[in-house]
Amino acid sequence: MQLSAKSATFFEKNSASIKNRSFYREDVVKKIIRILIAKPGLDGHDRGAKYVARALKDAGYEVIYTGIRQTPEAIVKTAIQEDVDFVGLSLLSGAHNELFPKVVRLLREQQASDIIVFGGGVIPDVDIPQLKDNGIEIIFTPGTPISDVIQFIEANRERVSR
Repeated sequence: MQLSAKSATFFEKNSASIKNRSFYREDVVKKIIRILIAKPGLDGHDRGAKYVARALKDAGYEVIYTGIRQTPEAIVKTAIQEDVDFVGLSLLSGAHNELFPKVVRLLREQQASDIIVFGGGVIPDVDIPQLKDNGIEIIFTPGTPISDVIQFIEANRERVSR
């Protein structure tokens, strides 16, 4: 497209100014992070998961909540279909040592190991090192401020923005 002489002159005089505006700066444009919040197993209580999902949505993330009683296979399928960056698993029933690592293992088997998995719920401190060894990056226990969850996501933003 050919610019008119008047438009070309205006652009030439103001191009530096236009390029410096924040909406043209690459460092200002942030990827919208997608997060799946899921409840694996037979756990029927999801108040905490709903709270986290809503708080993360209010913080500007795109959040998908699976609802209760999901299998690890269904969680992984949803995570891949929805092209999420993070999976947050919530569990209160005590099956976290089996179900959380299974989700990570299935993600790896589906070549989706770039999805960052974190967990939350009533999880004894003694179980946390084993969960981390199995690929769950961080565990948030009851009483954790939502700002800690957001800090974790933001600290990993660059990993998921590639």
